[in-house]
Amino acid sequence: MRCQNFDLIRFASYRTACKLRFVQKKLNLNLVDIWNVIEAFRENGLNTLEPNAELNVARLETLVSSLYHNLNKRLPLQQQVNVEADSSLLLNWLLSAYYFDSLGKIRVFSIKVALATMCAGKLMDKLRYMFSQVCDSNGYMVAGKFSQYLKQVLALPAAVYESPSFPYREELASEIFAGNGKVTVNDFMDTMMSDPAPACLVWLPLLHRLASVESVVHATVCDACHRENYTGFRYRCAKCHSFQMCQDCFWRGRVASTHTIEHDVKEYTTYKSPSKQIGHSLRKSFRCVPDKGKANIPRFPEHPEKPLNLSHIVPPSPLPSHNGFPDYTPSYDMGSLDSRSTARSPGKCVVQAMMRLDDEHKLIARYAARLAQEAHQHSTDIVPLTGLDTSRAQRELITQLEAKNREIMREIARLRREQEVVGNDDNPALMSELRALRQRKDELESHLTSLQDSRRHLMLQLEGLMKLLKNHQASPRSTPNSSPRSSKSPPPSSRSAPPTPTPNPGGHGGANNGPLQQAQGGGVMSPPGLGGGRSLCNDLLEAADSVTNAMSSLVRELNSGKGNSDTR
Repeated sequence: MRCQNFDLIRFASYRTACKLRFVQKKLNLNLVDIWNVIEAFRENGLNTLEPNAELNVARLETLVSSLYHNLNKRLPLQQQVNVEADSSLLLNWLLSAYYFDSLGKIRVFSIKVALATMCAGKLMDKLRYMFSQVCDSNGYMVAGKFSQYLKQVLALPAAVYESPSFPYREELASEIFAGNGKVTVNDFMDTMMSDPAPACLVWLPLLHRLASVESVVHATVCDACHRENYTGFRYRCAKCHSFQMCQDCFWRGRVASTHTIEHDVKEYTTYKSPSKQIGHSLRKSFRCVPDKGKANIPRFPEHPEKPLNLSHIVPPSPLPSHNGFPDYTPSYDMGSLDSRSTARSPGKCVVQAMMRLDDEHKLIARYAARLAQEAHQHSTDIVPLTGLDTSRAQRELITQLEAKNREIMREIARLRREQEVVGNDDNPALMSELRALRQRKDELESHLTSLQDSRRHLMLQLEGLMKLLKNHQASPRSTPNSSPRSSKSPPPSSRSAPPTPTPNPGGHGGANNGPLQQAQGGGVMSPPGLGGGRSLCNDLLEAADSVTNAMSSLVRELNSGKGNSDTR
């Protein structure tokens, strides 16, 4: 913070607002909305504790960690914060601002004021939440509670060393709200959001204005530092013609030409081109009554809404204490925004338990009643919906949406599968592999056909040999000249059948092939009848071996072809 040179700013309100804005951004509290802070209070059980109750450091650390964990759930992955580092910084800063005693505890009201003030969100929402903490059950502000609020909120400027400029005094509450009249929420909002704001809190609206103008770019040149397209506030001198300054020059008292720091200046949060300024001036000049109305502050119900009787919807169900906090039964505050709590003890009476039902059911019933009221105002013919009907309709709508979501997810999965199939068909590598597999299949089929033809020829040769053997056994013993295997009448099968090679173990192929050659060659070397029968038997066995070898080679080829197709 010292490197930013905020102490050079001449005005205490701007100096304090700049320091608190720097702390807010350093702690990443500018990413946490007021409603997220209220939800964190509810989740950690602070809405069930009295404002003067005290928390130890461990409980405070749990609250701060849950605040940043919930923030990361809402942020994208690239923009998530460091929970441990930010929690440690925020915890140390809160301890330095509100840790006054040595008991190691901080009051609940101090935590609520600090986090609700330093978080992001509209000033109107923050002030309305603060009013819910300082009012009674009838909706009127309690002076003592408001004085405590001023004490706690002024501890924030003191934490950035601005307590001399904005000190706390006991008379501040009576000075802001003079008189003994009852202060309602509308009176509170009008006073706190007035222009100018109360002197002790003038830095509070300025803190929110700083956040809103950080991204505003002024397409002009600062006449003091000659910087172009600066951001933030823009100041225009009321005496010097067309003299404009950036916020740094005005805050630090930099001047140029005839301009002095005593001149009156006007602050701008937006930039308009000269043509738009002329048009705006002309429109204002033609108006009969100038616009001098105060800020548009909405009006709120002065009396808090009474809790709805939901005994016919949900039975009372007490909840255990949150995060280890002790059981504590506070007085029911109907005007509090975070007083939506359930019964803390099963031993209480049924009426108190019915007034402290589960939060979600109460919200649903409240929204249902609001919708029913709006429908009744627009059309008297429409009967307002009850909380039960609305809840049932919401459940039916959720069921329909879930069914439609499942149908959409199934359709998306089907389209993805179709896209994958189309993508696979268009893949050139897969197409080339498919063509290679088909070519290999054709080769195997042609080879199988040739093997089948060879087998058929071998079977025909075997049949011829069998017939020759039968004829030889049926004929009487004859001389070599009258043998059927003479050279003059060779058997048809021996002439037509091609020679079949057989294995030649031991290197004696000539001796084994002799009888077959004699059977095919003629009767020049014809043996006697007994030798011819033995030769035919040998030929038959050799033919059977040839058939067996051919069938074995066929099976091997088929198996090898099947294995290659599987590997592909």
